[in-house]
Amino acid sequence: MELGFIGLGKMGMNMVTRLRRDQHRLVVYDRSNELIKQAESQGCIGASSLSDLAGKLSAPRVVWVMVPSGAPTEETIQAVAALLQAGDIIVDGGNTRFHDDVRRAAELKKKGIHYVDAGTSGGIWGLQVGYCLMVGGEDAAVKRLEPAFKTLAPENGWAHVGAVGAGHYVKMVHNGIEYSMMQGYAEGFELMSKSEYKLDLARIADLWMHGSVVRSWLLELAAGALKDDQKLENLKGYVQDSGEGRWMIADAIEKDVPVPTLTTALFTRFRSRQEESFAEKMLAALRNAFGGHAVRR
Repeated sequence: MELGFIGLGKMGMNMVTRLRRDQHRLVVYDRSNELIKQAESQGCIGASSLSDLAGKLSAPRVVWVMVPSGAPTEETIQAVAALLQAGDIIVDGGNTRFHDDVRRAAELKKKGIHYVDAGTSGGIWGLQVGYCLMVGGEDAAVKRLEPAFKTLAPENGWAHVGAVGAGHYVKMVHNGIEYSMMQGYAEGFELMSKSEYKLDLARIADLWMHGSVVRSWLLELAAGALKDDQKLENLKGYVQDSGEGRWMIADAIEKDVPVPTLTTALFTRFRSRQEESFAEKMLAALRNAFGGHAVRR
């Protein structure tokens, strides 16, 4: 099928490369001319602007947006929508809050433009193994996109999970679970790193991949990281978050659903970014004040 594709970063470039393997016709745009040239070497048709991209597509057009979440996605979709017409489709494959999907779909519907949200998981490995796609939108629009979904995903790796916003909602929960799993592994391996047994953590991570109930792709990645650097001495313990964990906690509060594991995992990430914690200084001051416990200056 024919697709316009905006955003050729790590995810986007791998996705267009995978799409070209099945000979989909791709018109691509990115702010970086070098990335456009790289995509052209894969057989894509480069565009010099969003307007040029829209002009090189045949109606009814499909434009897939794969740019950073937040303002960049919002601005890109608004700009693209101004260039499209009734019957065209915009796909948001980034990490968008599902409330924004619902709002955008309603706005675009006034122009007759369809909107599909595709929660995308797979990271930099998606080129090799495929992307898990969680898709929200109207049946007819999703049906038109099936050829692209089938190319991007491994077998049984994509699903139409519901109406507009459902794709990003499911991806939000997926990422919340991911946060929690990562935190569990992190705490367990920290405890083992301080064991008197001088454990080979890389070997243990690999061992658990064979028949253990805690085996997973994340554990496989942990084994690889530990094999390269057993004590992780080349890393700083600074952990960023992409927003989905915050959105999931907000949704859980709204629905009175307890998510203590995710909440702890997210707050641990906040703590990792502090050079020094005022709260922990306060704890030290209070212990010294009521019990005369020693403090470090």
